[in-house]
Amino acid sequence: MVKYDDLRVEWIRQCVTAGFVLPENPNPFDELLGRGDGEQEEDILRFLDFVSDENSPSCLLFFKTVREEEIEVNIPLERKTGDASDADCTSGAEIPSDSEEICEVSPIHGLELQVVRHIELHMSVNDFPKQFVKSTVFYFIRNTKDTIVQPMNKKETPFVMCRLFTIGRHSGDPLVSLHQRLVNMYIPLMTAERMRETGADYESGEVGGGKGEEGSPSKPSGQFTIRDELLHRTYKFLGQLETTIQQTYIEDEIVLHIPELDLEPTVDVLLSDPEMVEKLEQCLMNWQTKITVVMEEQQNNKPQAPGPLAEIALWQGRASVLNVLSEQLNQPVVKKILELMTKADSRIVQTLEGVVAALTKYRVEADDNFCFLTTLKRNFTNLATASHLGGILETIPDLMSSLQVVWMISCHYNTNERMVPLMERTAWRLCERVRPIIGVSTLFKNKREVAKSKVRDAKQVLDLWKSSYFEVRAEIEESGRNQRWEFDRKKLFEMTDYIASICQDLLNVLQILEEFYNIFGPELKGVTSDPKRIDDVLCRVDGLIVPIEEFSCDIFKIHMMSDWKTIMQDFNKTVQAIELVAIDLIDQSFKTQRSSAAAFDMLLKFKHIVSREAVNNHLMRKSNDILAQYCKEVDSINDMFEAEKDKPPTLLRNEPPVARAIRWAQSLVHPIKQTLLPFLKEPQMLECENMKVAKDKYTEMALKIRDYKVKKFEHWTAETQRNLPKLMKNTLLVESADENQVEAKLDVPPTQRKLQGGVRYIVNFAPELREMISEAYHLELQDHALPDLAKIISLQEDKFIRYVNDLRKMINCYHSVMDSLSDAQSIMLEQHITAVQEEMQFGCKRLNWTSLGINDFIKRGSQSVSKFESVVNQIQMNEKEIESKLQVIGMASILKFSVPDNDLPGVKDFFERIERDQTKTVNLLSRMYADIGPLITKTEHLLLGTSSGNAKCMAGYYKYWERKVLDSLTKMVLSNLQSFNVVLMGSTSSFPN
Repeated sequence: MVKYDDLRVEWIRQCVTAGFVLPENPNPFDELLGRGDGEQEEDILRFLDFVSDENSPSCLLFFKTVREEEIEVNIPLERKTGDASDADCTSGAEIPSDSEEICEVSPIHGLELQVVRHIELHMSVNDFPKQFVKSTVFYFIRNTKDTIVQPMNKKETPFVMCRLFTIGRHSGDPLVSLHQRLVNMYIPLMTAERMRETGADYESGEVGGGKGEEGSPSKPSGQFTIRDELLHRTYKFLGQLETTIQQTYIEDEIVLHIPELDLEPTVDVLLSDPEMVEKLEQCLMNWQTKITVVMEEQQNNKPQAPGPLAEIALWQGRASVLNVLSEQLNQPVVKKILELMTKADSRIVQTLEGVVAALTKYRVEADDNFCFLTTLKRNFTNLATASHLGGILETIPDLMSSLQVVWMISCHYNTNERMVPLMERTAWRLCERVRPIIGVSTLFKNKREVAKSKVRDAKQVLDLWKSSYFEVRAEIEESGRNQRWEFDRKKLFEMTDYIASICQDLLNVLQILEEFYNIFGPELKGVTSDPKRIDDVLCRVDGLIVPIEEFSCDIFKIHMMSDWKTIMQDFNKTVQAIELVAIDLIDQSFKTQRSSAAAFDMLLKFKHIVSREAVNNHLMRKSNDILAQYCKEVDSINDMFEAEKDKPPTLLRNEPPVARAIRWAQSLVHPIKQTLLPFLKEPQMLECENMKVAKDKYTEMALKIRDYKVKKFEHWTAETQRNLPKLMKNTLLVESADENQVEAKLDVPPTQRKLQGGVRYIVNFAPELREMISEAYHLELQDHALPDLAKIISLQEDKFIRYVNDLRKMINCYHSVMDSLSDAQSIMLEQHITAVQEEMQFGCKRLNWTSLGINDFIKRGSQSVSKFESVVNQIQMNEKEIESKLQVIGMASILKFSVPDNDLPGVKDFFERIERDQTKTVNLLSRMYADIGPLITKTEHLLLGTSSGNAKCMAGYYKYWERKVLDSLTKMVLSNLQSFNVVLMGSTSSFPN
């Protein structure tokens, strides 16, 4: 077996071998590619690598032919009893044993001609050679215009190549093959695709013959989509194809044989020849037989399919056959033969004339029937190809009117024998269209609305078929015609009525399911204490359709009627059982209901939604239970109010006490009010015994809460009008040496440190004022009428908060600076401190919270404090520099006793080194000490603008730093003496003795 390196060629070889069932050894495909110089393989590779144009053909064809060859074959022959050879072997002469053995086993051979068949393959690209028209062909049609790329490995080759090619096998008559492909593959495929889209249309609600929004039947769209029109034209093309095939058959088979005779002489001359007359009589007899046989065949022919289009095809074929015979009888040569035989007074002529008359009668009937049925073909095609039932609903009235016209005008289709079968076939077609749509195995898998729409449309189609029939019947009877439009109703409507009854049963099933799902929905779960039981009941509801879906037989067959009735009886029994469970569950739910509002809402929903009548009637009797539960809820609210009215809970964060109490009280009464209002709008609730009790309880509770809210608000209003003006007249700041007492009173957080011997300033914004402003804001949100002053203050809340924050920032900065000062600094900065305090006094004595100059005061005070802080910062920087110099002085080492690495120095060298180091250190310390004076003078200049060095206000400051200098020098001397004493008393020599 040959293996090809190119995986594409190897795949083509495997496909051709399997398609033609070729032997492997030798394989004709290998022989094909081995012919010549491998040109065939190059053609295949060129076909695979070629980048084709947009509309150019791209097809690789393989043709299978069988070549027969006769060869001589040497085969063994059987011995015949009594042959000479046998006689020799069986004679009385002695024969050696070896010879006897030879006679027994040696066969007799002979030559025989045998026919050997050789399978040959031929190939063509984009061309169908004439010599292979009748051969079997295996084709590869490219699905892409690009190069066929070679697969990566052998495993993925079939998957890749099958996506890139359409492959197939063809043999026989091309017209018949095309007809079979259309009927068995393409039309079913297109129909299935159309049915799938029809299901999508049902999902989107775009098709259907149900009720519109106003209750009127909605008209389905009569426009065909592109796929619908394509399918319709395909059916039309199929009809033309069938006509062509039939015509071809007729032309080949329905032929009146005319003998090859010389009919040119005159009639008398021809009649004088007995042999001629005998041949012509035989010819007429053959014609008579042929015509009779053809007419009998046509009379016995039946439609090939149960649909109405098959009826049209039958009459079309019959008309074609009979017309072909009539046309042949009208040929000049046939007329000449008939004329000769008529003058010959042959009896066969009379017989033939009778047959021809019958042929003419049948032909006229066939032509007439085909002509009238053609007017119905469009409607019949619509029944078979309409994309949805809406198109069929539009077609049925027109079809029935057309049938009426045919029945009234046609000379042949005006009897029960003709019309009933046609209408019966039409009814069959309608049944076949609706059955797949309402198939019980898949119907309930759709959404309920979609399933109901499908079943409703199917029933409407079947009902419209019957109603249209009776409408036409009534019109004919009103017209006064002798013939009545009365046919066998059992044949016309038995099947459609049965399927319509099934549709009604399915609608009832879907309706019952919807009603149960409405009952056992979230509404009932909201008022029941046992949701799990509802889930169990819903499982039983889901199980209602299981016997219907699992019914193994076709329920649309009329002989299954009794089985279907049994299923529906069991269904109804189960429904009644579930109704009892529902009623019991509802009774228990209403006894232990958790919310009267939810129970009443559910009651109203059940009143307006579609539900089971028995359940609805039972639910409507639950009004008293709902009102009793409402009374319990009001009592519970009242107990809660009495328990918490003195200390209401917090509903909103940072809400002040009065607003919080009023909001809490309102939150108690609002739910029971909203629950009662719908009760008052429902007449059935107003008639209940407990209605008056419920109203009285609500009224009592509402009045109590109203009085509570009014009392709270009026008390707050009085307090506000009395205290708010006083609080607004408070000064902006207060000063006090006892900070804790004032801060506790004003609810202000304490500062970190106290000023030594000074005063503290505190923002004088009372907590009561802050609370009043917050109350006014929240009460206004609750639509309370505030006093004018409270309303004005409430509108300025943001401004007051900004004032308080700015003031606190200012005094905190002042306190921070004051806390950082020493006593000496405080005395030295007395003038600056006094200036700052004078600014603060405006807020402590002259300005209050109604003043207009608060912004200016905050601005001036902040500038004063900032300036004071800047001065203090610069002074502190100078002090840090002085401190660093004094630290160096205090740690200086005047007596440095260094130990040499090698030899000890002499006494003179030792003291000279000490003196030299001492001089250097003293000079450095002297410079540092000299720098301290200018720094203090710089501070004087910063404070007073002078550089005298003897400012009286800085006397204490001078004394402070003189003490610090003395302490540093003392520290330095003591430290050096200690170091000298350690060296002096030590055991280590600093110089030789």
